[in-house]
Amino acid sequence: MSNENEILLEKGKQNDLKVKEERKEGEPTPAFKGASWAALIVGVSAYLIGLFNADMQLNEKGYYFAVLVFGLYSAVSLQKAVRDKDEGIPVTGIYYGISWLAIIIAISLMAIGLYNAGSIVLSEKGFYAMSFVLSIFAAITVQKNIRDTQRAKDRD
Repeated sequence: MSNENEILLEKGKQNDLKVKEERKEGEPTPAFKGASWAALIVGVSAYLIGLFNADMQLNEKGYYFAVLVFGLYSAVSLQKAVRDKDEGIPVTGIYYGISWLAIIIAISLMAIGLYNAGSIVLSEKGFYAMSFVLSIFAAITVQKNIRDTQRAKDRD
């Protein structure tokens, strides 16, 4: 009998070690949240490090920095407007339209700027384009994760 108690006690200790907080329904996994934040940090950092080390005038660097900030904001704003509309939360047509217009302008400014940048080699242009796209996608994903986490907490 003593042996059975020891086995049960050992199992109890193992179960205590495995106790973890369960995710709420609709909440993203910690791995997905971490990957989203990592992608945002890597994308923005790579873009900014490349911009800092670039051999271009300060006004050009300012242009590309402003396009990144504008792109990040417009992407998050569009994601919020689209999701609000999908969930039945009132979104004015003008805000919805401006959100779409803003992201289109941000992407166009980046594309036009890179196309017309004679001082930037093609591989560097690709670097800026890819880090811009990664940053935009990651910003949308981080915002979605924050909203999903908050919604899951509010359900309780």
